[in-house]
Amino acid sequence: MKDTSLQTKPKLLETVSIVLRTNHYSKRTEESYVAWIKRFILFHNKRHPNDMGAEEVKQFLNHLAVDKHVSALTREI
Repeated sequence: MKDTSLQTKPKLLETVSIVLRTNHYSKRTEESYVAWIKRFILFHNKRHPNDMGAEEVKQFLNHLAVDKHVSALTREI
């Protein structure tokens, strides 16, 4: 009998969750990180983070500071 299941690479957010769980981060931390990554991706019109760099991070952080009034301590990397 032939195996028809396809082995696919986990998607970005699945990979993030796996890494955080493996490193014993709390569920709340995982949820927070995933939510911020989603916001970042959506802000840049669903571009994959592999296709972005420091300039896109800077744009997102500026957006948070200017448009969303997120404090600097929240934005520290």
